[in-house]
Amino acid sequence: MTEAQQTYTLATPGVDLVYDVRGPLPPSGGRPALLMIGQPMTAEGFEALAEHFTDRTVVTYDPRGLGRSVRKDGRSDHTPRQQAADLHLLIEALDAGPVDLFASSGGAVTALELVATHPGDVVTLVAHEPPINAVLPDAVAADRARAAFNEAYEAKGFGAGMAAFIAMTSWQGEFTDAYFAQPTPDPAMFGMPSGDDGSRDDPLLSKNSWAVTDYRPDAGVLTSAPTRIVIGVGEESTGTYTARSAVGLAALLGREPVVFPSHHGGFLGGQFGYAGKPEEFAVRLREVLDPDRDPE
Repeated sequence: MTEAQQTYTLATPGVDLVYDVRGPLPPSGGRPALLMIGQPMTAEGFEALAEHFTDRTVVTYDPRGLGRSVRKDGRSDHTPRQQAADLHLLIEALDAGPVDLFASSGGAVTALELVATHPGDVVTLVAHEPPINAVLPDAVAADRARAAFNEAYEAKGFGAGMAAFIAMTSWQGEFTDAYFAQPTPDPAMFGMPSGDDGSRDDPLLSKNSWAVTDYRPDAGVLTSAPTRIVIGVGEESTGTYTARSAVGLAALLGREPVVFPSHHGGFLGGQFGYAGKPEEFAVRLREVLDPDRDPE
């Protein structure tokens, strides 16, 4: 957290959305605020990246029901439609006009829905490796692979589920018979606990977020929106599930994906044990957000 960061709560009937603002509102220099979002990752995941954008007003938030944003609607599911509606309210609350939006993983799916439903909210969207099964040639097999890690989670808890999830997301290429013939991975292989605390509400491993990977982007709506849409893919992600999804989405929209440094979490610092290259990532993001801007 920097001294310039301020934290606010946007109270709505269904959730108290907590968000952080680094820099002035309205932004200085005539450039849009830069909103950074993820799913199920919360605001803290963008700390390392935000540090490289001190010349811009950066906004981060915790999605509905995650981190500090406490739900009041009695639900536990996470849907792109609801989260996009939340983001629309948040952008309205900023009262600074349309934003630039960097969106990671499930957050990129939410961002696509935001552009589809509120196209005037976003100037440029950089959607980094959105996990969307429908754009894959092996979509049915991807659904099956998702069900497999969920089954491991339901049967044996977090460690088993996360080990199966890692095996899925690190698999190279389409989900073939060879993938499904593998033995169930040992959680210890990935440093995961083998015990079971009995909880089954993890937003990544439960079925609570299946609406994210079930999302079906409308190419006509997205390409006709005034928003400039850029699909990002990590240079180290080639062949993996989310990289293939990014490539498939880019093809659906009739454009080439843009390569970013590092992997799926290439903007992360080291505090999560999955460090990327945030400084290099920030340089690339600047180039993408401001392609006509002279380097300083």
